[in-house]
Amino acid sequence: MRASDDIAGSDRRRDQDMRGVAAVIPAYNEQATIREVVQRTLRHVAHVIVVDDGSRDGTSSALDGLPVTILRNEQNCGKAHSLIRGMDEAFRRGADAVVTLDGDGQHPPEEIPRLLAAQRAEPRAIAIGSRLHEARNIPVERYVANCVANFWIAWAAGQPIEDSQSGFRVYPAAAWHEVLPRCSYRLGFVFESEVLIEAGRAEFRLVAIPIPAIYPARARRSHFHPVLDIARIVRMVSWKLISRGLYLPGLLKCLRGDRLDRSTARREADPTG
Repeated sequence: MRASDDIAGSDRRRDQDMRGVAAVIPAYNEQATIREVVQRTLRHVAHVIVVDDGSRDGTSSALDGLPVTILRNEQNCGKAHSLIRGMDEAFRRGADAVVTLDGDGQHPPEEIPRLLAAQRAEPRAIAIGSRLHEARNIPVERYVANCVANFWIAWAAGQPIEDSQSGFRVYPAAAWHEVLPRCSYRLGFVFESEVLIEAGRAEFRLVAIPIPAIYPARARRSHFHPVLDIARIVRMVSWKLISRGLYLPGLLKCLRGDRLDRSTARREADPTG
């Protein structure tokens, strides 16, 4: 077999993988970055859906001429509403998996193939781009808030979670259809945390894929408020734990899984040890 045949076969497999995948990008006042993010994303998925969440800065017009579906909320409804609307549209159109990423350039679209490969390897899994291994590149308050959220969400989900606040994820259709009806919260960052808890309870594995921690200079100020949003997340998680009698088996599972993950990481780092 010639090398050109190998390349052609690889390209066909990649194209087949891309056909069933859509990307959903919620966007609120992302004019400065959204066009570049969408252009880079289109290289890795067949269909991009941007949900313009009532932007006032020309976010939608920045996408003129690109082969992208734009859904516009007449007023700002929040990230949760935009995610749900975009993902419902993607699955309605026949996608078997959806990539979610932010429009501010924080999530590098070039990492989409790695997340997709991890999810495809394990159908009952949600792949999550994890940034916390690059702590030096993350604002201190964001890093601390994320670590706090990770502990509580992992406990409620019953498995370790490396970056619960990353919105760079791959959801298979089965996860979305099984998990969404279980979720009651509609606040953006709270909703994304609740999705992970309910996915863990539904026995979907939450797989972490290391990605760069990027905070673009051109991006608008983050919509994430470390104190307020983490307080909301902890309140939601606390109720879920109380409603299950504190779910101590979940705490044991996430601690045990965390130890196993660290042990595996040490073996991979030092195979002779």
